[in-house]
Amino acid sequence: MLLHAMQSTACLCPLFSRSQSSPRLNLNRGATGGATSYKQGKRTKVIVANNGNQPPGARMVNSSPSTQAKPSLNGIGNLGANPANSSPLTPLGFLERAATIFGDSPSVIYRDTVFTWSQTYRRCLRLASALVSLGISRGDIVSVLLPNVPAMYEMHFGVPMSGAVLNTINTRLDARTVSVLLLHAGSKLVFVDQGSLPLIRDALRLLPPGHPAPHVIPVEDPHDESPAETLTYETLLETGDPEFAWVRPLSEWDPMVVNYTSGTTSAPKGVVHCHRGVFLIVLDWLVEWPVPPRPTYLWTLSLFHANGWGFPWGTALVGGTNVCITRVTAATVYADIARHGVTHLCCAPVVLNMLANAADGVRRPLPGTVRVLTAGAPPPAAVLQRTAAIGFEVSHGYGLTETAGLVVSCTWKREWDTLPESERARLKSRQGVRTPSMAEIDVVDAETGRAVPRDGATMGEVVLRGGSVMLGYLNDDAATRAAIRDDGWFYTGDVGVMHPDGYLEIRDRSKDVIISAGENISSVEVESVLYGHPAVNEAAVVARPDELRGETPCAFVSLKEGAAGSVTAADIIAWCRERMPRYMVPRTVVFRADLPKTSTGKIQKYVLRNLAVEMGPTRRGSTSSKV
Repeated sequence: MLLHAMQSTACLCPLFSRSQSSPRLNLNRGATGGATSYKQGKRTKVIVANNGNQPPGARMVNSSPSTQAKPSLNGIGNLGANPANSSPLTPLGFLERAATIFGDSPSVIYRDTVFTWSQTYRRCLRLASALVSLGISRGDIVSVLLPNVPAMYEMHFGVPMSGAVLNTINTRLDARTVSVLLLHAGSKLVFVDQGSLPLIRDALRLLPPGHPAPHVIPVEDPHDESPAETLTYETLLETGDPEFAWVRPLSEWDPMVVNYTSGTTSAPKGVVHCHRGVFLIVLDWLVEWPVPPRPTYLWTLSLFHANGWGFPWGTALVGGTNVCITRVTAATVYADIARHGVTHLCCAPVVLNMLANAADGVRRPLPGTVRVLTAGAPPPAAVLQRTAAIGFEVSHGYGLTETAGLVVSCTWKREWDTLPESERARLKSRQGVRTPSMAEIDVVDAETGRAVPRDGATMGEVVLRGGSVMLGYLNDDAATRAAIRDDGWFYTGDVGVMHPDGYLEIRDRSKDVIISAGENISSVEVESVLYGHPAVNEAAVVARPDELRGETPCAFVSLKEGAAGSVTAADIIAWCRERMPRYMVPRTVVFRADLPKTSTGKIQKYVLRNLAVEMGPTRRGSTSSKV
């Protein structure tokens, strides 16, 4: 049965009782069990247990024998945290502020439906109130399986305002994966749109026998036929209190969201972020991009993708207008930009590439400057060059699910404006420098842990530390310890170089580096050259076994419309030989109509690696092509 409790909305009774055994996301505030320390230069970082509005289980303080704290003669040493200055940081308060300042301004637009900030605030309070009435309480996980619709935006405030932890699930996943995520998270409740109801039904059937299935509440689309079920999202809101006193976090370290990694290189892991980390990442990008008051923001980035990089909360802070779209095509993006006067959007490089290569009949003149923030994979310089020519002002950043959004920004320098266009695009394709709330970033040798030279050539693993790094992986202490290590760094698994000017450049995932006859080859560097070919639409480079060299680059390429048959593998190889060292040149070129992608638009290199292995090893002196 889809809904485990069907009630009249006139009397909404709790769906859950506290006696019911169910998982809940709690923090073990004494997890460190004392103090540990690690060396950083001449200082010693000491991790000590603590309580109150502090990091869960630990906080870091500086200490050395020569700088021990001494009693203050003027009394300053006796001052510190107090009830007036230690209110937990949370982005949820941005909504109340938006309703006060921008109350009559549009908050969310979906097709012909328009909400104001006052309406959105009251709807989110109703949602929080109704969830509490259903029996949802602090630490319970509420999952959401929705596209970019107004309800999905409201979930980012309403669910944590009830004290629950928000878990947004990718709508493009299969039933088996959704079932695994619901089981692992211990979700109490799932909100689902009409299009995903068959998916959630199949997922619930796959849960182990005896495991309590989460209750499912369908979300209506105002432009489609309403579901027949009694308890729906809108009927649930009708039961809520628009004056509800929302549940504030007891500590800014309380969990607020849990997001699952995309699983491009390993099994999905539940990444837990706290109110403080989300608060900081939101402020970072409003300053860094920057975002002015009252922007018009187009939701080309899925809200389930790392919570839309923090912009659901960010647009509230600046009183922006959120334009929701459920299908991202070049036609819909250009049409909505023209219709709504869009000023800002975020997207992966694959969407940039789609906009750059749109047919003339689809592309429309931009109504003004449209600022685009891209991340998710290193964007090829050629793609950045083409989108800039159209009129998009592209900014580039880097982040992970584990950092709640982008924590590195390719901050533009004014002196670069005079450089040739190709050089500007090359510089913009680098990931950049840390954002304000990220304390430090570095590139370190995987074996020694020492920083690599800042020469733009020596590769190492990218490490981070700062305010928006995750609390850890849900129910996975081993994975948490592997990622957040005793030396005080979060290890990303990404391979990069640090340039002399202090700008970071990602070269690969650690699994994607190709080792050919002892030489390390960055697949991203080879792909960047391939994207420069006028006939190439998409490119991905992986390792193929080689009898002599161990591995050699194998390029999978999709061509632009109308280019099929006019370009051969020999043409592609010749193009590369003119632009890179010979050892980096692909020895195999495979043409495909489309490259396999994850549900968030990233090319699935593990699929291509498997295909390359199935081809068998290349032989001495040979090159090959496949179609």
